[in-house]
Amino acid sequence: MINPGELKNKVFDKEVALQKDKTDPTSYLTSMFELPSDIIYLCGNSLGAMPKTVPQKMSEALNPGWSSGLITSWNNLGWHRLPLTLGDRLAPLMGAECGEVIVADSVSVNLFKVLIAAIKMRPGRKNVVSEASNFPSDVHVIKGALQNFFPDMELKLGEESDQDILNYIDENTAVVCLTHVNYKTGRIRNMQKITNAAHEAGALIIWDLCHSLGAVPVDLNAHNVDFAVGCTYKYLNSGHGSPAYMFVAERNIQDAPNSLSGWHGQMKPFDFDISFTESDTIEKFRSGSPPLLAHLPIEESIKIYETIEFSELRKKSQGLTQYFIELVEGQCKGMGLELISPRNAEERGSQVSFTHQDGYPVMSALIDHKVIGDFRAPNIIRFGFSALYNTYEDVWKAANILSNILKKEIWKEAKYSVRKEVT
Repeated sequence: MINPGELKNKVFDKEVALQKDKTDPTSYLTSMFELPSDIIYLCGNSLGAMPKTVPQKMSEALNPGWSSGLITSWNNLGWHRLPLTLGDRLAPLMGAECGEVIVADSVSVNLFKVLIAAIKMRPGRKNVVSEASNFPSDVHVIKGALQNFFPDMELKLGEESDQDILNYIDENTAVVCLTHVNYKTGRIRNMQKITNAAHEAGALIIWDLCHSLGAVPVDLNAHNVDFAVGCTYKYLNSGHGSPAYMFVAERNIQDAPNSLSGWHGQMKPFDFDISFTESDTIEKFRSGSPPLLAHLPIEESIKIYETIEFSELRKKSQGLTQYFIELVEGQCKGMGLELISPRNAEERGSQVSFTHQDGYPVMSALIDHKVIGDFRAPNIIRFGFSALYNTYEDVWKAANILSNILKKEIWKEAKYSVRKEVT
């Protein structure tokens, strides 16, 4: 292990980081999260930290919620309505209105639902446009939907640049389906420009917000977005396996069918009618019973976001990522790192990514030295920063430890090349 004392003699003074933390107006938020004191956690873009109020919330749901409340808690504690009430609470964070967002299922399932709906709303068109650099599951869902339900349609995959995507959109495009913030590089797409282009061609648009919501400003209605999906376990800090969400613009709710029908999407589910009358609200996109316990942490995370102006979080996020880039590039020159995230903070989400030809063992060594980021094949090491709980001191320590690992070639130890199942 690296001796912390070795970190003192560095080009960039730690006092700079401490002063930044001292003047940070959002610093009080860190105390709202449960984090080990010896860990520098820079993986909020994969799994967010746990709000301290979650255990109590879960405990109350079990006892008395389940133990003595039993089935009455569906009504008495509002559990049945959680997919909608949580959606309404999330809506302001994405520039949506009440009744346009629902919390349910997974991102892949929700993407399937809105993709099928959007294609059916544009009959006779011949292609769906997405991106080769998209998160693989999104592309798998699109390919599966086309192969199984619309075999005459074609999937067109553009490259990473916005212009390349625009070049693929034409009068034959039914749907454009893109990720707002690239999961590997953190690059932000121009939502307004691409959405406008899709609409000018008569197409509908779906945005994946997995690496956006809670990290960067999102204003779906201002940009006239049709549909969006995203997860709650990254920057929304709602835990392993927490449900996803979907947004359907109010203007589309009536015409967008849910092709994964279930009893909770009926107009009156508790009439138990064998004939299906679809709800005329966003609840039409509900299918089965919600996994109640998995929904509860979402509310605790939302409460934290409701305490602060998001512009303050974005300002801090940009400060953290910019500071990290400056420290790493200043101390790791000639050590094999190459920045692949945008240098312009306005074009960057809340993560910083570098390539290194031995990225996996480098990240393994970092994790062993209590700096947790993650690795993405083939050679990318990612660092996700949450303005809610990360500090400038975290950034300073992480950059210095990374520098030491590279300088001393600690990552070359054989144990760091042993691949784990989850990276």
